[in-house]
Amino acid sequence: MELWDIYDRNKKKTGRTMKRNDWCLKDGEYHLSVLGVVKRTDGKYLITKRKMNKHWAPGWWEVPGGAVKAGEASEDAVKREVLEETGIDVSGAEGGYVFSYHRENPGEGDNYFVDIYCFCLDFEEADVHPQEEETDGFMLAELEDIRKFAEEGIFLHYDSIKQVFTA
Repeated sequence: MELWDIYDRNKKKTGRTMKRNDWCLKDGEYHLSVLGVVKRTDGKYLITKRKMNKHWAPGWWEVPGGAVKAGEASEDAVKREVLEETGIDVSGAEGGYVFSYHRENPGEGDNYFVDIYCFCLDFEEADVHPQEEETDGFMLAELEDIRKFAEEGIFLHYDSIKQVFTA
C-alpha cells in the first residue's frame, strides 16, 4: 500500500500520512506531487500522451510526474517519476527545482502542492522508453507544439507550469 505524507498550509509535514488516492484531506491539509519538465539540448521537450483508459484526462499530453511517497524527498520523487515514465535518468542533468504551486479543492479532500523541476540533457529518441501502462507514446515537442496542445485544451497543467517552457 502506497502512503503519502500530509502537509500543512506552509508545506511542512504534519507527521501523518494518507493512503494513495484516499481523498481524505481536510481544508488546510495537502499532499505533494512533482512534475519534471525534460528539455533536450536542442530545445525540444519530452512529453507523453496519457492512455485513453485513464479516468482523468485520457489522451491528453503531459510532462512526467506523480505523487511523492511518504518519507521521500521531492527531488528523489521527480527523478523516480521521470525514469519510470520515460526511461530517462535525469540524475546528472543540468537544472532542478524551479517553483511550486498549490491547489485547494474545498470539500473534495484533494488539496495539493506541486513542485516543478526542469532538467536539460542530451538524449536520443531511442533512449526514451515510455511506461506502457501509463502512456500511449511520447513526442519530442517544439514549444509551438506544446502551446498548440494547450490551446486545444489537451495539455495537462499547462496554465500552472507554462513559465517553465522557454524558447
